[in-house]
Formats: sequence, C-alpha cells, structure tokens
Amino acid sequence: MLIILLTSVILSFLQEKNAGKIIEKLQALLSLKSTVLQNGQVVQVNSSAILPGDLLLLKSGENIPADCLLIETNELHISESVITGESYPVKKEARIVPGDAGLSDRVNALWQGTSVVSGTARAIVVNTGENTLLGEMRRHTRTEVKTAFETGTGEFGYFLMKITLALTVLVLLINLVANREVLEAAIFSLALAVGMAPELLPAVTTIAMSAGAKRMLQKNLVVKKLSSIQNLGEVNLLCSDKTGTVTEGKMQIAHFYDINECESPLVKKMAVLNAKFETGYYNPIDAALKEFIGEIDTAGIHKIAEIPYDFTRKRLSIVIQEAGLKRFITKGSFLQVKQICSHVLDRNGLQPVERYGQKLDHIFDKLGKDGYRVIAVCYKDIIDESINLTAEANMIFAGFVLMKDPIKPGIAAAIHELDKLGVGLKIITGDNKNIAWTTAGEIGIAAPKLVTGKELDGISNEGLEVAVKAVDIFAEIEPLQKERIIHALKKSYTVAYLGDGINDIAAIHAADIGISVNNAVDVAREAADLVMTNKDLMVLADGIREGRKTFANTLKYIHISTGSTFGNMCSVALASLFLPFLPMLPKQILFTNFITDFPYLAIASDKVDEAELQQPGKWNIKVVRNYMLFFGMHSTLFDMITFFTLLVLFHADQSTFQAAWLEVSVISELCILFVVRTRLSLFKSIPSIPLLVLSSFAILVTIIFPWLPFASMIGIEPLPFYLLPPLALIIFVYTFTAGLLKKWFYKKYAPLQKLCRI
Repeated sequence: MLIILLTSVILSFLQEKNAGKIIEKLQALLSLKSTVLQNGQVVQVNSSAILPGDLLLLKSGENIPADCLLIETNELHISESVITGESYPVKKEARIVPGDAGLSDRVNALWQGTSVVSGTARAIVVNTGENTLLGEMRRHTRTEVKTAFETGTGEFGYFLMKITLALTVLVLLINLVANREVLEAAIFSLALAVGMAPELLPAVTTIAMSAGAKRMLQKNLVVKKLSSIQNLGEVNLLCSDKTGTVTEGKMQIAHFYDINECESPLVKKMAVLNAKFETGYYNPIDAALKEFIGEIDTAGIHKIAEIPYDFTRKRLSIVIQEAGLKRFITKGSFLQVKQICSHVLDRNGLQPVERYGQKLDHIFDKLGKDGYRVIAVCYKDIIDESINLTAEANMIFAGFVLMKDPIKPGIAAAIHELDKLGVGLKIITGDNKNIAWTTAGEIGIAAPKLVTGKELDGISNEGLEVAVKAVDIFAEIEPLQKERIIHALKKSYTVAYLGDGINDIAAIHAADIGISVNNAVDVAREAADLVMTNKDLMVLADGIREGRKTFANTLKYIHISTGSTFGNMCSVALASLFLPFLPMLPKQILFTNFITDFPYLAIASDKVDEAELQQPGKWNIKVVRNYMLFFGMHSTLFDMITFFTLLVLFHADQSTFQAAWLEVSVISELCILFVVRTRLSLFKSIPSIPLLVLSSFAILVTIIFPWLPFASMIGIEPLPFYLLPPLALIIFVYTFTAGLLKKWFYKKYAPLQKLCRI
C-alpha cells in the first residue's frame, strides 16, 4: 500500500515540479519593468529588483512596484482599487502631510500594486516586498480565488469521499459478519478504499495543463496560471476592444481638415507638435502623428509644459514656445475638445462656436459614417496664464485629424472559427458609434445591435442583464461602464475579456478570464490570466480549443477510474456475501489499481474528438454521478457473470478464482478505456500513440505476469488454459455492451448541443 501511494506521490511531485518550471519560464516572458534613474541615466530594470532608495520615473499605464514617496508630480492620478476598493482614480501631489494622516489623506505616497491612470511623477522607493502595505495585507488575508475547474474537482473529491467511505464501511461489516479475521477484513477494506481513490487525478490534470500551456505558448498565448487553461475551455462569449483586435491597431493618418473639410497645414502642425512633445504613454494615434515630424519645421520650438491625457477629460494639452509666442495646443475627443472652445477658426477669422455648433456635429457624424476615426484640435495663445486644468478653456477650434484603422486580414476567418466553437463575440469600444457601426459591417455583422454609453446609463442593472444579450457592439463606453457590462454578461455566459489599456483594467478583473497582450500597459498584463504575444482572435480560438481538450482529457480519467472502481467495490461487497474467501487479496487489489493507473498518465495527451471541442466543457457532478452508477452497475453485472463462470461452471479454487478475477479486472478495465475515451464508436476515434502503447504494454504485462518468478509474492498463479476462452469471451461481450451503454448514456444524460452563434 505504501509503495502504491509513494509511487503516486512521486509521479505527482515530478509533474508539479515540471509544471512549476514551465510557469517560471512563462512568467519570465512577462516580467514587468520599471524605469529608474541611476547615476543620472534612465534605465529599465525588473520590477522585482527595485530597492529602497531607488528613484522611479512613472507614467500612465505603469504598475507601482513598491511603496514610494513622491517628490515631483504632473497631474498624477492613481488607481488604488487594489488597496481601497474604490474605482475612481485618486489625485496625488508631492507635498508634506501630517505623520498621523490616514491612508486616504496620504496624497504624497504611492502603494505597491496600485497603478498610474494618468500623469507623470518621480518617486523615491521606501518599502518593497513583504514590507509594503500590500505585503502586510497579503499576510493577513492569505486567500486565493478558486477557478471553476478547481471548484469542480473539489466537489468531485468530496462526493467520491462519501461514496468510498460508505462502501468501505459496508464491505468491512459484511466481512465481519462472515466471521473473517478483523485485521484481514480491515486491511482488505482499506485496500479497496485506496483502489477507489483516483490518486493520479492531480498528476493527470497537471500533465494535461502543463502540456496545454506548452502548446498554447507555441500558438502565442502565455498562461500565467495553469488552472486558467481549464477556465478558458468554458468560455462561450468573448468581449474585446476594437482597436488592435478587430482592426490592425496601427493608425493611418488620412487627412488634416479644417472646419470646411479642406486640408489644413495649421491643424497638421499643431497635431504633430502635440504628439511630438507628449510624454504620458505610448498610443497608436501619437505614433501615427509622429511619422509627420519630418514634414514640420520644428526649429526654435520647445516645450514649456504638459497636461497629460486622462480618461475623464479625454484630452492632452501641450504648451510650446516659438519665436516668443506661447501657444496652448489641445487634441482629443471631439466632444471633449468642443466643450472647451469658445471660438472657431474659419477662413474669415475667428467666429463664435455657437454659430458653428451644428455644422461641427454634422461633419463629425459624416466622417464617422465614412469609416474615419476623428479627433479634434484646438489652441489659444497665452501670455502669463497659469498652466493647469483650468487653463483648458476659451480655446479656438481649429479642425479635425482623420484616421483609418484597417480591418485585420483574416478577422472574418477568426470570427468564423469562434462561431464554430460556440463562442460569441461582442465588441466593447470607446470609439464613436458611427465608426463602430461601420467596423461591424466590414467584419460581417449584418444589422448589428448597437448601444452607446449614454444609453447604458439609462438602463437598470436588472434590465441590463437582459438587454446585453441582444447587443453586438457597445460604443462610446467609459472604463467603469465596461466593468458593468461584463458583470451583466456573466449572469448568462462564461465571459473572456480582451484588453490592453488602462481603461480595460476593471473589465479584465471582472471577467471570468482576463486576457491581455505582451505590449499592453503593465497594469493590464498584471491583471490578466492569459497574455497574448500576438493580438489575434485566431490565437484565442486555438487557446479555447486547448482548454477544452485539457478538460475533456481530465474528465476521461475521472469517468474511467470511477466507473470501474465503483463497480469493483460493489462486486466485492456482493461476493463477500457468498464467497468463503476474499474475492481478491489486498495486495492483489493494489496491484490491479497500479497496473491500470499506469497507462492513465497518457490520457493527458490523448486526442479529443472534434465534436467535444465545439462546446464548452463544464463540470456537472450529476452527470459524473450517473456515469459512475450506470457503468459501475454494468461492471458489477459482468463481474457476477465472471464469478458464476468460475465457481459454478468450472469450480475454481481460491487461488484460481483470485488470479482469474485479477486478470479479467485489469484487461477489461484497460479495454473499456478505449470505449469510454470517446463518444464515437471504438473504431472511429484513434487514441494517441502514448496511450495506445502504454495500455497495450499493461495488458501484455498482465497476461504474462502469472508466469513471472515473483508473481507468487502477490498470490497469482498461471490460469488453466481451458479458462482462457470463456474469460476472453466475457471481456469481449463486456467491451461490446459498454459501447452500447455509452451511446445510450450520452444521448440521455449528456448530449452534445448543436451550437450556434451567440
């Protein structure tokens, strides 16, 4: 018994160790970096290597790697939801606060685990690791949220424990009533309990998940936590941003228009200068604008100040000086820019914005319907005006920057592949509704149902849970609205969310599976369960298939092991009522358990039928219970037939009976493995080579084992040749009828649903 348990522990340990190494390698691919000022040089270091006294340079989208004290800020806003639970960003400033100030009043301090929403800063590292505020919180709350797969295996283990305990006590009582020795009966019952336990389940699941992680890495999907693979297999709805997923994510500047829709050199110059001097964080719009720097004369122009972009204002302002003139230049969302303008620059000079309000709105809507992404540019000349948020007022509306974000090649094929997997797609974007509508048409969504952020605000939470099911695209959505949408969708679906920006963090956290990309902002990568090295929906389709494959193979082991062992325990309980001896010695039970479990390690790499990959894999304890009962009773029936054949027809003695039943039990269980590993017929689904080889080897060992010198150690002797044909016939009929039972069971209790697009 100790040998069996030790072998299982060693196998599990080796697989866990191997999986741990895989996760370490995967995590190394995603290691976060921090910008540090060392010896007057700006360098990038691993966040884990930050030490007290280091000077950090912070900007939008970055995680705070340690507890810090601010020494310089510029419109710095921090998300402290990980510490306080509050969703709204907190403004931070470099100033002195009382030593006894509360957490919310420490505006000059930054905490590990929080993130920069907008602005820039310099900060000195004070505490790191376990000495931080977050480290202290972790010490007091050492809890880990379980995935759906982990919860399912826990429920299964508890269910199996109750069944095993009940049957073990029953067998023990029967043997005691039969006047067998107490010690012999106790050891026999204990051996049965060990045989009933699926002790290789941790090893099988770990092998399956680590193998899945390797395959997913080859397909550009990095797994941060192995159990996330199982959760990914349950996904039936993908929510994604538009930019970089459905579209290329690389903006192409099409035009610089004035309010008359004519090319404007002034709009071009101001937009490019704004992008050139911006220091907040990388974004595709500024990257596209910077390509025009060579066409702008920047001689004698330098930056005086900057008001960074944030997701509330949706604007970015730069103050430049050129030939003694100070110019305040702002670009950003059309509506947000328009509301701070008092005048419009027309060909006839400055005009009140009220006179052109409807015209500007008309132009903006028209350009959106034409498929352009549009931002606006405004400016004003200043003398001694203070440069802060209040200065963004009384601006002059100059014109529009028109951009195109081409649809990704192959996006239609990716959406079709997701559709085949029964995974719906909903786009959640902050873009204008007209652009979102046009994009939907370009990717093949006919007559899409679209809801805007403003419309969303007028729907109650209960109403939203119903309304979101019919919506294809959510446009003009705020970051916190994304989170609300995800929570509503989770009432009906298993939701994956794909995002890469600061505005996606809440939604990534809220989803069942959060997904980001390798070039996303630090805080998005940190929040995600999976990270894509290539932002492509086809990669996700491959990942979902891998998740379902892993789940299906894990379930194979559970079905095979529980069905057979439950049947054997019932057979032993019945046999103990009329046999004058034990139907199998304890060491024979353990040998049977070991020799049949050995090939099960290869189940993790077994092939999975295409039909099973096209629907989400979900735990269903009721199905597992019914499977165990029906296939267990089927196994017990043929055990009784075997007992009748051996005792009544051939009058086998104790040693012959025990050896014969061991041979039949092992070979039939290994044969049934090939039946129940697939929903298809035995000859229509080819198993993997490792599974086929190991199972064949185990059957061969079982057949020749009685003739080996050490077979007598466990009380096995060669069987008389006249017993071999009837026993072989029993195994054949058992395997054949199991195929018929499988077909009936899946049709009645676990039919594959015909999936259609959500």
